[in-house]
Amino acid sequence: MRKLLVAFVASILMTGFSVSANTITLAAADNTVASTIIQDDDQDSGESASFTQELKTRFIEGGPGFMGIVLICLILGLAIAIERIIFLNLATTNTKKLTEGVEEALANGGVDAAKDLCRDTKGPVASIFYQGLDRVDEGVESAEKAIVAYGGVQMGQLEKNVSWISLFIALAPMLGFMGTVIGMIQAFDKIEAAGDMQPSLVAGGIKVALLTTVFGLVVAIILQIFYNYIVAKIDSIVNDMEDASITLVDILVAHKK
Repeated sequence: MRKLLVAFVASILMTGFSVSANTITLAAADNTVASTIIQDDDQDSGESASFTQELKTRFIEGGPGFMGIVLICLILGLAIAIERIIFLNLATTNTKKLTEGVEEALANGGVDAAKDLCRDTKGPVASIFYQGLDRVDEGVESAEKAIVAYGGVQMGQLEKNVSWISLFIALAPMLGFMGTVIGMIQAFDKIEAAGDMQPSLVAGGIKVALLTTVFGLVVAIILQIFYNYIVAKIDSIVNDMEDASITLVDILVAHKK
C-alpha cells in the first residue's frame, strides 16, 4: 500500500514538473516570437526610413542642375494636372436630369423658364443649352449653329493647359538623358586627364548620369498617369455634351411644332 502511495505521489510530481516545463517552454517560445515581431517591426520601420533617406540621397547625388529642372517639371505638371482634375470634376453634370428639367420647363414655363434653369446649373452642358435656347427665337437652325459653335468653345476650355502636361512628360526624360550624356562625357574627361582607366575615376560620373535618367523617367511616368486620366475625363464630358446637344435640338424641334 505504501509503495502504491509513493508511486502515485511520484506520478503527480512528474506530471507537475512536465506541465511546468511545457509552460516554461511555451512562455519562452512566446517571448521569442514577440521579440521576433518587434525586431521585424523595427526592421520594417528602418527600411521605410532608409528608403526615404536613400531617395533624398540619390536625388542630391544627381546634381542640382538637371535634377532641379526635372523637379520643376514634376511640380508644374502636378499643379496643372490637379487644377484640371478639379475643374473637370466640377464641370461634370447629370445631363439626363438637366435634359428632363429643360424639357419640363419648356412645356410649363416656356423658353425663359428653361433659360433660368440652365443659368442656375453649372457645367459646360448647361452653358451650351443656354446658348441654344437664347437663339431659339431665330429658328431651330440658328439654335443648332449656336450649340455647335459654343460646344467648340467649351471643349477648348476643357482642354486648357493640358498640352503643358504632355510637354513636361516629354521634357523630363529628355533632360534625364541629357544629364546622362553629360555625365558620361565628364567621366571620359577624367579618364583622359588621368591617363589611366580606373573604376574610381568614372564611377561617380556614371552614377550621376544614371540617376538623372531614372528620375526623369519616374517624373514622366507619374505625369503620364495623370495625363491619361484627364484625357479620359475630357472625352467623357465631350461625349455627354454631344449627346445632350442632339437631345436639345430634338426637344426644340418638338417644342416649335
